[in-house]
Amino acid sequence: MGLFWKLFCSIVAITLTACAIGSFVLIDAQFQTALDREVTAVYEENDLLRYTLARELESGQAVGIREAGALADHLEITTNQGQVAFRLSTADGENIGGSGTLPVDAQLCGALKEGQRGWELERLGERTYLHAASPLVLADGTLYLENCREVGAIFTTRQEQYQRFSWLMLGLLAAVALMSLGVSALMLRPLGRLSQAARAMASGQLHQRVKVDSDDELGQLSRDFNAMAEQLEGQVQALTDAARRQSDFLGSFAHESKTPLTSIIGYADLIRSRPLSREQVRQSADYIFQEGRRLEALSRKLMDLIVLERQDFSLRQTDMEHFLSRVAGAFRPALDRTGVQLQLRAAPGRVPLEPDLMETVCLNLLDNARKALDRGGVIQLEGTKEEGGYCISVTDNGKGIPAEDLARVTEPFYMVDKSRARAQGGAGLGLALCRRVVELHGGRLELQSQEGRGTRVSVHLKGGETE
Repeated sequence: MGLFWKLFCSIVAITLTACAIGSFVLIDAQFQTALDREVTAVYEENDLLRYTLARELESGQAVGIREAGALADHLEITTNQGQVAFRLSTADGENIGGSGTLPVDAQLCGALKEGQRGWELERLGERTYLHAASPLVLADGTLYLENCREVGAIFTTRQEQYQRFSWLMLGLLAAVALMSLGVSALMLRPLGRLSQAARAMASGQLHQRVKVDSDDELGQLSRDFNAMAEQLEGQVQALTDAARRQSDFLGSFAHESKTPLTSIIGYADLIRSRPLSREQVRQSADYIFQEGRRLEALSRKLMDLIVLERQDFSLRQTDMEHFLSRVAGAFRPALDRTGVQLQLRAAPGRVPLEPDLMETVCLNLLDNARKALDRGGVIQLEGTKEEGGYCISVTDNGKGIPAEDLARVTEPFYMVDKSRARAQGGAGLGLALCRRVVELHGGRLELQSQEGRGTRVSVHLKGGETE
């Protein structure tokens, strides 16, 4: 049985039981009051008979049982209910005398002692009588003064009340059932919303919340559910972000490791395949060593930047001429067999940098410029002083970026020419990573492009010092 029907049946059962018990108690209390009133009345009649009979016995000479019976035969007592019938009987039930006829027997008399009085109910056919008796002590024995009242009306009234109450209970049952349906539906509505929200969350809709429209326990349960859903959504979002950062790290590391690996392979191939002077061998080995060390450091710093979202990298004053010269030297092996020229112009200056991360930015920009060129073309790597800082720019005379794509190229995984980018090993993470690194240095990334004429990407850094 569902909770709705349990609540419905419980309300109906409790209400009807309470009404039934209350009504039966009330009817029986009314009946008992009416019966007590009749008992009082029959006792009053019996007391009046005793008083009257006692006065008659005192005034006459007859004081024995037979004399008392003879006197009772001629005694009449009348009240507002009419003439009162009574009877004098012995303990054995022998009728000694009286006025009128009593329809009940005298079995009550033998159980009464001197100074006591009692009553009993006797049913004769369809009539019910209240029979009262009290002892009357005489000189030669004890007689019992008996009288009775017909009290069937109070029993009839009680039975009629029971019947009316039965019909009333049927109407009450219908009314309570209707009200219980409404109350049960109203009370269980929050549970229905909770159940619906729980199913929605189970299907992945973690933003689901429950409307709270009461301050009772169900309202508190709804608030607790919303708090739990908020916490759960936050935790799932945190796990999703962590997974995304790990995915970004893997994609970025795979992307950023291509240029140093290209340099390492290119210079190693140069040493292996051509006769070089000792100085050329030393320079090539130095590039291989530096790029290997940078690749090692780059993996750690990308982990800190992307996965751990670290923002407190140590910056150190860097000679920009030497820095840009090293960047150009590391990138030249990637230009072999492409026919692309790399032109370097670097103004002197010192800028606070994290060299490995900023070199990643420069190599990314150079690699993007290379991908924008077909066979031939020119890439310019420039470093210039500007007011309050230093500007690193990469310019190419390639195919350019469409105006509608220019504002989105720094978004993660966004690629202008997806087929060309995939063919060249792109993942759409380069410029997004560049923007984060530049922002980490307190600088800004600026893109200018004309479709069919080329692109210029500028990194504006703060704090340049002329040597």
